[in-house]
Amino acid sequence: MAEYGICSGHWVAVIWDQTSSLEEVKKLVVGLQSAVGAGGHVAVENVERLILSAHKESSFDVLVSGVLPGSAVVHTSETLEEMARILKPGGKFHLAEPVVTTSGNNIKPRSKSKLSSALKLSGLVEITEVQNEVLASEEAATVKQLLGYQGDDLVRVQMSAKKPNFEVGSSAQLKLSFAKKSTHAEKPLVDPNAAKLWTLSANDMNDDDVVSFANFIDRWLAKLTILR
Repeated sequence: MAEYGICSGHWVAVIWDQTSSLEEVKKLVVGLQSAVGAGGHVAVENVERLILSAHKESSFDVLVSGVLPGSAVVHTSETLEEMARILKPGGKFHLAEPVVTTSGNNIKPRSKSKLSSALKLSGLVEITEVQNEVLASEEAATVKQLLGYQGDDLVRVQMSAKKPNFEVGSSAQLKLSFAKKSTHAEKPLVDPNAAKLWTLSANDMNDDDVVSFANFIDRWLAKLTILR
């Protein structure tokens, strides 16, 4: 299982649907169990019931879906989101799906570019096309019947993707350093230029100003005397 990057101790999920041959499913599972060894685990889930499964978040190192011969698994947005949820951070996802080579908004099944976009929207990254093969006539007829599609441009594309190395909503403690406040009250610094604006000295007034100011003081004192 080197093509899927599966190693000893890995937890792997195999996703299948009604188009998958049970013999092929068993064969794949046996090979995976041999690859992961006693310390690993292989789970098998039907694609239509995956959302109803009780798998915990970040349970699997690798997910494999639709890669069996003759498989016509179509991954809905909900299914892709669930697959991304149960993948561990840094986990790998390998899927195959029949797509059309014609671009359009109302085409079903979707195109390769739309499948890639759906993978991105589910939170997966590093999306790579691994294989692109034309369906055999008998296999294409089966897929057309299952998908209700009558075009002749069906191909099966196999892609790989990865879950980011972090969980959405994860947090990390920030180390903040604050300067220690002094317990003694410090006299605020005064700008000398600002202080000068509020300081009146004899040098700042000429003789006329001094006389005028003195007369003002005399009149003010005289008023105080009268009031008394």
